[in-house]
Amino acid sequence: MVLREAGHDVVSITERSPGISDDAVMRLAHAEGRIIVTFDRDYGELVFRHRLPAPQGVLYLRFLPVSPLEPAEYIARLIASGIELQGRFTTAYREQVRQRPLGVEGDA
Repeated sequence: MVLREAGHDVVSITERSPGISDDAVMRLAHAEGRIIVTFDRDYGELVFRHRLPAPQGVLYLRFLPVSPLEPAEYIARLIASGIELQGRFTTAYREQVRQRPLGVEGDA
């Protein structure tokens, strides 16, 4: 809700298509040109090992939220800082961020 209220186009898989596989999420994000935000480390394997068609970016949050709003507030701060999420696999800890190029191409 925080990101939507700030004007960001957010789609929640749990609202839209609960229970779909990670592969299906990847394909949907690729088709719609979206960035995946996740707490699931499996997306790194799907992108780099299985070479599924990449989304516009992946933001992998590596911390346990202390409140339901913390992830959205954290993402809003990242965006405000000017960090580029498109074309990158971003691993975000509370105190640091690592990025790796996705090597976004056409369909794999």
